[in-house]
Amino acid sequence: MGAGQGRTDVSDEPVVGWGEDGRDRRARWRSESAPPPRRVLIADDGTRADDAYRAACEGTALLWRGDFQNARQLLRAMARRVDTPPRKRKKTEPSGVQAFHLFRQARAQRARTLGMVLVPVDAGHVIPLRRAPDVRDACAEAYGTCEEPYVVPLRELLGVIGAHEWRRKGVPVPALGDDRIHPHYGVFSPIRGEYVDLVARAPLPPGVTSAFDIGTGTGVLAAVLARRGVGRVVATDLDPRALACARENVERLQVPVEVVQADLYPDGRAGLVVCNPPWIPAKPATPLEHAVYDAGGRMLRGFLDGLGDRLEPGGEGWLILSDLAEHLGLRTRGELLAAFAAAGLEVLDRLDAAPVHPKAADADDPLHAARAAEVTSLWRLRRDSGGRSPGR
Repeated sequence: MGAGQGRTDVSDEPVVGWGEDGRDRRARWRSESAPPPRRVLIADDGTRADDAYRAACEGTALLWRGDFQNARQLLRAMARRVDTPPRKRKKTEPSGVQAFHLFRQARAQRARTLGMVLVPVDAGHVIPLRRAPDVRDACAEAYGTCEEPYVVPLRELLGVIGAHEWRRKGVPVPALGDDRIHPHYGVFSPIRGEYVDLVARAPLPPGVTSAFDIGTGTGVLAAVLARRGVGRVVATDLDPRALACARENVERLQVPVEVVQADLYPDGRAGLVVCNPPWIPAKPATPLEHAVYDAGGRMLRGFLDGLGDRLEPGGEGWLILSDLAEHLGLRTRGELLAAFAAAGLEVLDRLDAAPVHPKAADADDPLHAARAAEVTSLWRLRRDSGGRSPGR
C-alpha cells in the first residue's frame, strides 16, 4: 500500500487527494455520509484484510486499484471483523436509552470504518477496475450527469447499485393489488408494510373527498388513499428526490394525486390529513437517516400543531407512529398524549399492528427488547370538541 495525504479544495465541491506513482493526485469526493478522508493509501488485490481493517480503524482510507470483485470481498472481510462480538460480555446488558445510544455509536463507527474503502469512478460513471459492473444507469439516477472523475466509498456505491435494483423491480404493496412502488435512491422504501396496511384498513371519514399526505416519500400512502376512492389527494415533501419519486409512482399508478413541494402542509384544507413522520426523536447522522430520525420530533409536532387549522369540519388526521421510541426511553406515552392535547386534538380511535420485520425476532439485535415489544399505531385524531379523549 502506498501512502498519500488527503485534502479538500476551497471550492464548493469537496475534493480528496492522494499520492500515487510519485505524484499528487486529486478527484472530486462524492459521499452523502462522510467528509473526504485526510489520509489515503493505495490498495490492490495484494492488500490483506487485517491490514486494511487496521488502517481503516486508524482513519486511513484505501483507494482501490485492483479487481472490483476483490474489493467487495475485502469489504465483507472487514465487516466480519467489525461485527465480531467481544469475547467477554458484560454481566448486565444495557437497556433503554443507554442501549440506543450505544447502538448508534456502534453503527456510526461501523459506517466510518467500512466507508474507508474507496473506488475511483471516471467521467460518465464508469469504474476503471477489472470486473467492475456497469453502474452508469444506477449512478445517473442517484447523482445525475457526471463529466468529471470522482472517488466514492465502495459501501455507498453498493447502496446506489442496490437502490437501482429496487427502483427497477419495485416493492410489492398488497394494498395496491398487483401494482408496485418503485423507490428512488435516498427515499425510504415501504418494505415495512404494516403502516401501509393500517392506512388501507382504517375507516375513512364519512363523505371525505379530499386528503393530504404529509411527507409523502415514495407516494405510497397517497396512492393507497386514491385507490380507496378519495377524489383529490395532495402529497407534500421537501426533498427533491422524494418529490421526483412520488411523481413517478403516481404517474405509473395513474392515480389522482398532486405532488407539491411544501414544508408539511399545502394550502387549503382537507377532510383527511395523513402523516407518517420519522419515528425516532433523535438527530440523523446522514441525509439518508432523515426518514427514521427526527431531532426533537420536529415533524411530529409540526403536524400536530398545524392539523386543527387544516381539517375541514368533521375531518380527521391520521398519525402513523411506532411506539419504539417509548420502549427506548426517548419519548413517553404521556408526552405523546400531552402533545395531542396541546394541539387541541382528541383521539377518536387507534388501530394497532405488530411489526413483521426480521429484527423483531432477532434475539442478538442490541435493541431486541424494544423491537420485540414495538407496536405501530394509526391514531385517528380530530379537533377537540370538548369531550374526553379515549387515548390510552
